[in-house]
Amino acid sequence: MGRGPSIEGRKNAEDAKRAKVFTKLIREITVATRAGVADPAANPRLRSAVDKALSANMTRDTIDRAIKRGSGADGGADMHEMRYEGYGPAGIALIIDCVTDNPVRTVADVRHGLTKHGGNLGTSGSVAFQFHRCGELVFVTAGDAALEEKILEAALEAGADDVVNEAGESTVLCAPESFEAVQQALVAAGLRPTHAEVVMRPANRVAIPAEAQETLLDLIDWLEELDDVHEIYHNAVLPIEAAE
Repeated sequence: MGRGPSIEGRKNAEDAKRAKVFTKLIREITVATRAGVADPAANPRLRSAVDKALSANMTRDTIDRAIKRGSGADGGADMHEMRYEGYGPAGIALIIDCVTDNPVRTVADVRHGLTKHGGNLGTSGSVAFQFHRCGELVFVTAGDAALEEKILEAALEAGADDVVNEAGESTVLCAPESFEAVQQALVAAGLRPTHAEVVMRPANRVAIPAEAQETLLDLIDWLEELDDVHEIYHNAVLPIEAAE
C-alpha cells in the first residue's frame, strides 16, 4: 500500500514555502526603507510591508535587520525595483514587479518563464496603459446587503472613489495617496479587509479559453516561485477559486 507524504516531508515543504515568503517580505521591507525613511510611522510603504511581515509571523528581530539593511547601516547588497511588461497565453497582459540584487538574472528568468508558457516579454509601456495604479481593499460580504451598504457608506465618507460588489465581495477603490486614510477609516468603522494594498488594476478583464486559463495559472505559479518576483498583475478573467 502506498504511503502519503511523511510528517517530516510536509513540514520541510511548509518550511521551504515560509522561507520563500519571508525572502520576498524582507526584500520589500528593504526597498521600502530605501525609498523613504527607516521609521514605519513616517513611511506608509514601510509600515504596510512591516504589517504584512508581522501577519506572516516574522519576528521583530528579522524585520529590524531588514530595515537596517535598507537604511544602508550594514552595507547590504543594493536592491533594485524592476517592472517587466509582457504577454501570457491568449495575449493576456502581464505586469511583473520584481525586487532584485541582479537585474540581469531576473530579466532572464522572467523572459524564460513567459516564453515557456507561450508568452513573450514586451517593452516598457507595452501593456501598462491597460492598468491603473489604485488602492484596493477587499471585504467578504457573501451577498449581505446590509454589510455592502455599510461598506459603501464608510468608504465614500472616507474619500474612496468607488465600491464594486461582485462574487460575494465588496472591493473599495481609492487613489493611492488616499489609501492609508481610507483603510484607517474602514477599520475604525469595524470593517477589516481580507486584502488591502496599492495595486495595478486592469481597466478591463478579458475572458480566455479554459486551456489558456490553465497555462496562465501555471505561468503565475512558475513566476511566483522566483525569489525576485514581488507582485504579478494580469487582465484575465479567472475563476475565483483558481485565483485565490
